[in-house]
Amino acid sequence: MIKIASTLLNNAVKSSLLVVLCVFMFTSCNNTKKTPLNIKEFLSQTHVDSIYPSANQIKMLEAVMPKKTYQPSPSIIDRDYWDRIAATESGKDYIKVALSKFEKKPEVPITDSIYRLANKQGNRGIYKPRYYRTMDRLEHYILAECLENKGRFLPQINIYSHAILDMKSWLHPNHDDNDNGVLEGRRVSIDLGARKFGSVLALAEVLLGNKLEKGLSDEITTQLQWRIIDSYLKSCETLDKNNKWIKSTSNWNSVCTSGSVFVSISIAKTEKERIGAIGSALNSMKYYLSGFSTDGYCSEGLGYWGYGFGHYLYLAQIIYDYTDGNINLFEADNPLKLKNIGNFPEKFEIQNGRCAPFADGVSSISKKGSNFAYVLSAKKYGAIKPTELRLEEAVEQLISWSDPESFTFKKNTDKEKLEFPDYSYFEDFGMVISRGKQKVPFSIAIKAGHNAENHNHSDVGTYTIVLNKDIMTGDIGAPSYIAGSFSPKNKARSSWGHPVPRIDGTLQSNGKEFLGNIISSEFTKTNDKVIMDLKWAYKLAALKSLVRTMENDKSGEGTITIQDSFSATKPVEFGVAIMTLSDYKIIDSTTVLLITENQKLKAEIFGSGGQIKITDELVPVEYLREQGLAYRIGVDFTQPVRQGSITIKYTPVFE
Repeated sequence: MIKIASTLLNNAVKSSLLVVLCVFMFTSCNNTKKTPLNIKEFLSQTHVDSIYPSANQIKMLEAVMPKKTYQPSPSIIDRDYWDRIAATESGKDYIKVALSKFEKKPEVPITDSIYRLANKQGNRGIYKPRYYRTMDRLEHYILAECLENKGRFLPQINIYSHAILDMKSWLHPNHDDNDNGVLEGRRVSIDLGARKFGSVLALAEVLLGNKLEKGLSDEITTQLQWRIIDSYLKSCETLDKNNKWIKSTSNWNSVCTSGSVFVSISIAKTEKERIGAIGSALNSMKYYLSGFSTDGYCSEGLGYWGYGFGHYLYLAQIIYDYTDGNINLFEADNPLKLKNIGNFPEKFEIQNGRCAPFADGVSSISKKGSNFAYVLSAKKYGAIKPTELRLEEAVEQLISWSDPESFTFKKNTDKEKLEFPDYSYFEDFGMVISRGKQKVPFSIAIKAGHNAENHNHSDVGTYTIVLNKDIMTGDIGAPSYIAGSFSPKNKARSSWGHPVPRIDGTLQSNGKEFLGNIISSEFTKTNDKVIMDLKWAYKLAALKSLVRTMENDKSGEGTITIQDSFSATKPVEFGVAIMTLSDYKIIDSTTVLLITENQKLKAEIFGSGGQIKITDELVPVEYLREQGLAYRIGVDFTQPVRQGSITIKYTPVFE
């Protein structure tokens, strides 16, 4: 009897141990943490001639990718989540905004005639506002319906979704080819508009599902497959004319990729497509990030930094969330470079909210539009946190609701201004900002660079001078984006329209080989000096040397001097330019007074090697992004000379 009892006890213990062991093994299997993807190793396995992931890359992704589709937030049926968000101030405000748009009709499709006219003229005004107002309203209706769950936004969501699905082309018309191939159905392409249309419809599908009217969900899925997923993956496998941006270093790459990937991982039914999309994005982002210097300089300027890098961070966040942090594009294969990129804005601002409008950049720190890039850069890279939140896209809003701590701001009670360093020097691109710290600060931004930068203006050696809050002289910025604005014949996009030399009637040439080099720099509290070699920006056999020297004497009220010295194998015509959007007076043959509403700046001209003449003329460009008229005040030798120099000395005038 005792033996039997002992046997039963032993069996019970063994059984218990077996149960414990099974539970342990089950728990261990389900809690096995995947090894994060080594992006540097991943990129080393890239196809030479394709963006699509190689066989080795696919294996690496299979080890870290989930099997399910991406869910950017809980769907509308998760009332615990959405009711909690709806109770917040942000949720309440979002519903108010959605209600303010409630009765408005969709503004698409636009007619074929307007599409063709916009394509021919490059006229964005007759279609772009309609596109983006339509998408903005639909995004608000979708999230507001999730917050409320009353059904009152559903009729508008259905109407707007059908309007978008009825569009023959989702492209901005000026991004179609001259024969309107996408409109006519001969090909499919993704651009800045199409990726947004796709993302908004994908959001409706994954958040609202069977709340949509019968058949709409299937139609959304069908169209997203051929308009976005198939088009994107096909171009990644074999680069074609439809989506050339996948190898671009410009904002197009990050913006279009983020939308294409969002649609692919949330809508694509096969794991192969989702892996293909993320693998392609990782390979593609290598090109995008190569457009920045290692010290973080963005040649596209602050506006495109916010737009392009903001969408890179959007892409990084959705991939990070989707893979439980196992794919980390916030660091990618170069964490230090990403940190430098994230901290670019505070290093690029000249003073008082002003920045250089080089290439197609902006001249002011924007107080409008999304500041998503600034917020995530503060979180991920230690950049200065904004004092307010401005979001434009629904996915950005979803990310903010999932991380309220990072997206919550107190009103700015600190009256002290950001203390800028005395200078910023982006060595890779030869970009310098020399800041005066006078009572009325007087500063300059000047760059060497090369003539294959994004949005290139053939402007090696260009500069911008700021007195207090006013841009007084220098770069006049970008021509507005209309037909012909990107033509090399557009004078605002050539070195003719920039404060750089013109030699024997020759302007700077285009290409990465046409560049400037900073050969000497010196920075002190009272004086900054930069010397750059500009010879290589010109395809001119007779030119032996061309050196531009910038000196910022910060003593007193300040003086900024630009000197151009040259030599040639024969006498050549030589001149420089004072460019301005301001009023001006030519005082005499060697003095010009530049005048804004608040400031005056005197430009004194000195020539060595010959006589100087001044000739002013209107820049013949009807539409400039900076608005108003621009003038080129030419400063030229009256006769060809073999060598010489022209010096322009800028001094503030206070009355």
